[in-house]
Amino acid sequence: MTPAAAPGPKVYHAAPDGRSAACSRPNPCSLETARDKVRQAVAGGMDRDVEVRLAGGRYALTEPLVLDERDSGFEGHTVTWTAAPGARPILTGGVPITGWRRQGRFQVASVPEGVEPRQLFVGGARATRARGASCPASVCDATTTGMTGAVASGVAGWQDAPEAEAVIKVRWRNYRCRIDRVDGDVISFAQPCWTNSASGTGRTGPAWDTTTVDSSRYSGVAFFENARELLDEPGEFVYDRTDRTITYLPRAGENLADAVVPSTETLLRIDGASRVKIAGLGFQHAAYHQPGTDEGYAGTQAGLTLTGATGPEDHAGRYYTKPAAAVVVNGGSDVTITGAAFAHLGGAGVILQAGTRDSAVTGSTFTDLSSGAVYVGDTEPNPPAELRGERNTVARNTITLAGREFTDAVGIWAGYETGLRVDHNTLERLPYSGISVGWGWNQPVAQSPGMRDNQVTNNRIVDAMMVADQQHDGGAIYTQGPQPGTVISGNYVNRSAYGNTERDGNGVYLDEQSSHIRVEGNVITRVGYKWISNWAGYGIENLATGNWTDTTAPALSGRGSQQVDNFTALELLPEAALRVAAAAGARPGEVEQLVPDLARTGSATQSATEGTASAANAIDGSTVTDSRTTSAAGSWWQVDLGEVRAIGAVELWNDASMTTADVQVLVSRTPDFAEATVLPLPGKVLRPSPVTVDAEGRYVRIQRTGTGRIGLAGVAVHERDRT
Repeated sequence: MTPAAAPGPKVYHAAPDGRSAACSRPNPCSLETARDKVRQAVAGGMDRDVEVRLAGGRYALTEPLVLDERDSGFEGHTVTWTAAPGARPILTGGVPITGWRRQGRFQVASVPEGVEPRQLFVGGARATRARGASCPASVCDATTTGMTGAVASGVAGWQDAPEAEAVIKVRWRNYRCRIDRVDGDVISFAQPCWTNSASGTGRTGPAWDTTTVDSSRYSGVAFFENARELLDEPGEFVYDRTDRTITYLPRAGENLADAVVPSTETLLRIDGASRVKIAGLGFQHAAYHQPGTDEGYAGTQAGLTLTGATGPEDHAGRYYTKPAAAVVVNGGSDVTITGAAFAHLGGAGVILQAGTRDSAVTGSTFTDLSSGAVYVGDTEPNPPAELRGERNTVARNTITLAGREFTDAVGIWAGYETGLRVDHNTLERLPYSGISVGWGWNQPVAQSPGMRDNQVTNNRIVDAMMVADQQHDGGAIYTQGPQPGTVISGNYVNRSAYGNTERDGNGVYLDEQSSHIRVEGNVITRVGYKWISNWAGYGIENLATGNWTDTTAPALSGRGSQQVDNFTALELLPEAALRVAAAAGARPGEVEQLVPDLARTGSATQSATEGTASAANAIDGSTVTDSRTTSAAGSWWQVDLGEVRAIGAVELWNDASMTTADVQVLVSRTPDFAEATVLPLPGKVLRPSPVTVDAEGRYVRIQRTGTGRIGLAGVAVHERDRT
């Protein structure tokens, strides 16, 4: 006898305008009614799967759709919320802004009561909160309640200064505090934002007071924003809380009929449910309100913040606050979010937390997010068993342009997790680290048996730590803490902190007490500092083996750590490396081949040598060892290529322990440079500064235009393209 086929799923239908109680295709219902239907079906026992199919269109939510234990599948069956065949349903927390009226060059509209916008999207494009120039620390000098510099910065002359925010970046941290008042030349900021951004709280890491707004590393305000006086570029806007208006300077040809501001923070919340699948849904215009309040945004790391006027003293980051997210899963089990599209968000995409396990975010896209894309796990090292994160997966997702507003955010973050799998994701154009796994720093209280056996494999990370975002001390792949059994392999990293000003952007960064981690078979090219870094002596027993990279700048400092059979200082990626790189990511991608360096086999000299910083250090394949001249007028460094070559480009790498600036690149056939092509490079040399050349020559010289040293960690000379 042929066994009976399993029954098809019980299906309910929802639509943006659904009002029926039938939840049928011709008579769809609302999301809430569909949920209630599912609960009734599940309560009666499950002999088949249950599906809610969402018709296309926009589901405007003023509060989250909440699923809990009553919405779970059981007896081997699953409850699925999915897009109807061919449909594109979008859950949105956005509020349309209408009634625009012209005022000179500007368009002005009223904002509905209860809506406090930080972002504005017009025609699907993110607008920019009006911002001004930077203010150096010598002018905007930190005080206990704020800073000086109100007059010189122009803040004192603003009509509505308390509507504005100061944006400050110190190393890996990002701060945003609202102005409370201006008294003469002194700016005071809202509390507790400013106190939490300053030193002396006792609520951050023991050395973190060196990265606060009142520390020696504070270099000033990156920019002020949200003042009417700063509104001068098309695509900028200002929100005035007093009269509840948005003033916008349109881009050419824009249609303001599609203007939306995020309002609702979380669109979907899953509390304690199991065997739930979310498939093919869109999530847009979710908000993140905390930064606009007196709490502000006192960034700690990776998009987490310090909140509350008081709190327990702690150096392990146990009490930091995650950003708001469009989808939040609390204590879920076997919850899958797949094929989703997250876009135009004021906060993060997805958070799996509070003991969520055996759950996954797969095959989804994340683009144009103010914060990070996916957060997994929590910051408590030793939670009760029911709150431990275990066996979660983040795979086959594409993440681009995360951290648009909060530039300390990362693409994928994980706290204390066991058996986490981060596999075959594509991450591109990110302001800080790409993937961050682990927490706790070098704190005894942070040692946790629940952080182990994690896998970061086959991911494609291109353009992490983008220079324009001014964040430092990170890497394309970043870890913290002991993680026995953890493996980082098969990843392709290209351009991490490439073109930065400091030596602190890495390929794989095993920070603080990262220990017992195997880094194997990765392809790592064009990084601003080290291809792998484990600077701390208390990060132990790490292994780097079989990796491919174009530099020889590693650092595995801890006891028992080893570097074995790596392929370093490559001028071309071999076929094996190209295959690994091409296979990484959510789908096969282009691999940027290396360009041979003509200087690598040349001979280097310089006008005079400071200490042991010989000229040869600039062509040894490492961007850590430095050449350095004395500070005589007209000091120079040069390389003899051995024969005349057709030169297309020269790359200069600043040594970063000093400022090399205002140099010239000279190319000549003869060593006296009697006839030479001269190319000026004004300003500070970066890591690297590329200079386009179209000349033939044997000798390449870097010469100071005035008095001062030349310090170079690297000089590369590339042949002109003959095609």
